[in-house]
Amino acid sequence: MGELVVQGEDLGAWIAGQRVGWDRLMPAQQYLLETLGIEPSAEGEAVGPVRRSQDERWTTNLAAARQFHAREGHLRPARKHVEMIDVNGGGEGVQEAVKLGAFIDNSRRRVAKLGPERRAALDELGMRW
Repeated sequence: MGELVVQGEDLGAWIAGQRVGWDRLMPAQQYLLETLGIEPSAEGEAVGPVRRSQDERWTTNLAAARQFHAREGHLRPARKHVEMIDVNGGGEGVQEAVKLGAFIDNSRRRVAKLGPERRAALDELGMRW
């Protein structure tokens, strides 16, 4: 998953979700998906989004925080701020939407649970605790 992201939506994960929940779709929705070549998952087929580890999510959120800090000069995004970052870092135009404001707010609330390395990484960006 994560190969094609459009407007912050991972299309691979979305398609996997449609295939898994095929029986809950309306007939018209099923028809539209079939016209695109998307079919229900086969019996016993393991289809579903791959969960990212906590470390992978942390790395993505930290990359968004660094990008925001480099551009804005501070680390005080609005609570609802969404930062778009390159997924592969190669400038290929594949982007991911990161809810940076929520990440910063949640990090502040859970500071006691953050490891020293993670706290230091945010301190480097001028995190206000």
